[in-house]
Amino acid sequence: MENKEKRIVELEKEVEKPDFWEDHEKAVKESTQLSELKDDIFIIKDLKKRLNDLSDLFEILSEEELSNEVEGINKIIKEREVEVFFNSKYDRGNAVVSIYSGAGGNDAEDWTGMLFRMYQRYCENKKFKMEVIDESFGESGGTEGRTGIKSVTFSVSGKYAYGLLRREGGVHRLVRISPYSAQKLRHTSFALVEVLPEIEEGEIEVNSEDLRVDFYKASGPGGQYVNKRESAVRITHIPSGIVVTCQSERLQGKNKDRAMKVLLSKLYQHNLELAEKELSKIKGDKISASWGNQIRSYVLHPYKMVKDLRTDVETSQVERVLDGELDQFIESEIKL
Repeated sequence: MENKEKRIVELEKEVEKPDFWEDHEKAVKESTQLSELKDDIFIIKDLKKRLNDLSDLFEILSEEELSNEVEGINKIIKEREVEVFFNSKYDRGNAVVSIYSGAGGNDAEDWTGMLFRMYQRYCENKKFKMEVIDESFGESGGTEGRTGIKSVTFSVSGKYAYGLLRREGGVHRLVRISPYSAQKLRHTSFALVEVLPEIEEGEIEVNSEDLRVDFYKASGPGGQYVNKRESAVRITHIPSGIVVTCQSERLQGKNKDRAMKVLLSKLYQHNLELAEKELSKIKGDKISASWGNQIRSYVLHPYKMVKDLRTDVETSQVERVLDGELDQFIESEIKL
């Protein structure tokens, strides 16, 4: 509390300076930090007050009203408790999430679309802002009017977005009766989820000579959202071979800026993986391929069950999970 209150005083002095908004990017960052710190202080003070008032409320409220108040307090404490486990440099910041369909054709593309919808619902529940950066559609439509997705990349903005989502990275497995099978056969589909922190410019040095930038026409499912102008952007980082694309914006410049953000995130991850490989050589450890890191199974047939293979947390409420209710899994993952 004391450190946060000291930082609030420092930031308020900065905000009051006449030239504060001259560096717009820095000003936005410090204004956001100030707002978040004030929210933190308010929540803690309000929580203390509610806890102190409980003994008085015991004499006034009905059993049901008192139970609701205690439940509300417990919910806040639980949310704050989870934040204690956020120890990564970028946990407090935004995330860049990609989902890639695995082997399995239409079923895998449909499963990718289902996972995308699941994370959309989760972000809505958390009041996170979610924006699609790039999307590659399948040749045929998915089930229930959905379009199959080969891959999709989107940004998630909000407090602790990366901290909450980063352990969702890995292979997600679906078992169900295939809606594409005339014989109604059971099918297993895989999709890979990649979660990266949003990296600020300047944190990673990128030489412009190492980049190849190509422009092309954006496209969508069934020929929709076809832009006659070459507004879509593909950036290739030649030394690493990393390729990123963005076609969500109508303007070429905006697509390029967003693609660069994704590239910075991927370069951050690339550098981490290189460091891990060097460490494994020293230790003699063997790092398994990421595609083999299956983290969660979603079974719709012959029974209903979602099970996290790292924490053993499971539930038969598959529909709720696919509708974005991921808290029980994410909270357990964080405390691993």
